Amino acid sequence: MDCRSESATTGQGRFRVNANGKLLDVWLLIRCVSCDRTSKLTVHERTPVSAFNPAELEGYRVNDPELVASRLLDPLLARRSHFTLDWAGAWHLDVPSAVPDEVWPLQVEVIFEDPVPVRPERLIAQGLGLSRNEVRRRVKCGIPSRRPTSAGFTFTVLTGD
Repeated sequence: MDCRSESATTGQGRFRVNANGKLLDVWLLIRCVSCDRTSKLTVHERTPVSAFNPAELEGYRVNDPELVASRLLDPLLARRSHFTLDWAGAWHLDVPSAVPDEVWPLQVEVIFEDPVPVRPERLIAQGLGLSRNEVRRRVKCGIPSRRPTSAGFTFTVLTGD
């Protein structure tokens, strides 16, 4: 980021492609939430045109929204470009208002529309209104609860007794 801020960014939904002979540079335009300045994230640098999949190249040309999203969600691009996305309020766990006694233990499947960096333990605690200690006691997950995830997961909730 030009402002050297650690703040989140939003996508403008546009790529900029520059040709230099048979080499291409591709940038994704982003906007800093703090200073509102637009910056370029290098997606490809001095890459031979022949190295691109034609569909990907067309996606860059037409500013394909799915391609923009996939690049914004790419953790390697974020790390290399020193930016973070603002995930505050980006997910929640939909929970029924009442669960009948006969369905315990309760098996829950979490599915994300897009890959997101959320710690399963934190999502479960917020969604079920439990403390983290209560989650550790009552919830059995197939993945380590302290590891951030970018894919869906399944967990089982035991009764509070």
